[in-house]
Amino acid sequence: MTKIESLGSVKRKAVNISPEDLIKTEFLQPGNNFPLVIKPNVKGVDLQNWAKNNREFLKAELLKYGAILFRDFKVKSIEEFEQIIAAICGEAMEYRYRASPRTQVGGRIYTSTDYPAEQSIFPHNEHAYSPTFPLKIFFFCMSPAAQGGETPIGSCRKVFERIHPDIRDRFIQKKVMYMRNFGDGFGLPWQTVFQTTDKTKVEEYCKINGIEVEWKADNRLRTRQVGPVVLKHPQTGEMVWFNHATFFHVSTLESTIRDSLLTNLPEEDLPTNTYYGDGSAIEPSVLAELRAAYQQEMVTFSWEKGHVLMLDNMLSIHARQPFVPPRKILVGMAEAHTPIPLG
Repeated sequence: MTKIESLGSVKRKAVNISPEDLIKTEFLQPGNNFPLVIKPNVKGVDLQNWAKNNREFLKAELLKYGAILFRDFKVKSIEEFEQIIAAICGEAMEYRYRASPRTQVGGRIYTSTDYPAEQSIFPHNEHAYSPTFPLKIFFFCMSPAAQGGETPIGSCRKVFERIHPDIRDRFIQKKVMYMRNFGDGFGLPWQTVFQTTDKTKVEEYCKINGIEVEWKADNRLRTRQVGPVVLKHPQTGEMVWFNHATFFHVSTLESTIRDSLLTNLPEEDLPTNTYYGDGSAIEPSVLAELRAAYQQEMVTFSWEKGHVLMLDNMLSIHARQPFVPPRKILVGMAEAHTPIPLG
């Protein structure tokens, strides 16, 4: 047998690469394990396929860290983004009982928010005011802003630790009341919030979910809703600070917006406001401490085209920095959850 024939008879050895070998993990900042960052370890790793084959690994890591930022996977389209959500969670959910303006861009994918570019958005858990909310929320950077436009994120575990026990206990005992007004020329109209023009359907939804309805003159609506400030995480069992008490309070708005609203509207007609569950006012010092607890835990990173961010919505808060357009950050929500009331 010649040397050439001998070489021809050699069989190629199969190379087995484990799913873990295809990616590498790291953190944004030394000494801070929030969020977890996942990157491809070799060229050509498809995030959708990898996520589908490693769903349980991702779910475990998300519960451990609260947030995962996928970098350098070169995700390109809305369809691909929605398929990534489906690979991990089954499918995206519809945006219902709305609080912020969004544009539906395809399937169940929306713009992250349509608030003016010059405004910042305070840290919050998505839909924390709602009887049903997503356990997971995903963000996708189709194109970063020309300047600014970051999506700061923070750990709810650390926020909870920062809140003084006396404040936590008072809120747990009293709960929080959300008051919302629709049709006064500010905020979203009730037809958009409830996704219907039928008042009967609005009343049915509110009755089922314990929301008080008050129809005002000129087809306007006021609702009041008392809810918990702390919930039990369905997977980890830990108690989580999860509410919109700070986010919806008028004092949290930027000063120019707040002053304009208070000049033009009586307090009971503000688009949103919050009180203790018995209707009494939340002390300014308490609100200041809550705002500080959120802000002190925020982590900021720069968006790059193709980035995907996955948050456990009960373990992580998110916000938005002002920006210079254009900017296209899309969002998808998944795993609708209706908690069982505590106590």
